[in-house]
Amino acid sequence: QVHLVESGGGLVQAGGSLRLSCATSGTIFSLATMGWYRQAPGKQRELVATITTAGTTNYADSVKGRFTISRDNTKKMVLLQMNSLKPEDTAVYYCNAKDPFTNAYWGQGTQVTVSS
Repeated sequence: QVHLVESGGGLVQAGGSLRLSCATSGTIFSLATMGWYRQAPGKQRELVATITTAGTTNYADSVKGRFTISRDNTKKMVLLQMNSLKPEDTAVYYCNAKDPFTNAYWGQGTQVTVSS
């Protein structure tokens, strides 16, 4: 069974930084493309960033240059370093894992609130 547990969310002022962590259980991590998505109130869930098993990254245009995704294969964790945060980054952030068989798994989400 696969479990994803996010941590690191919170309240920060505009221009500040936060680092989100996602811990995984099971054997999926070594096979999965890991990602972060977010959902703001009244909006659809959107891609923030992904990282493949080879370390190839992809970012939404809105976060390029500010956010960095990384993975720690030893600890089976994926991280999202968020700098220069803006009020429009306020959302619930979800960790995602996609295995080679197109199965997708989600964490419970962590709230990020950026005040102006």
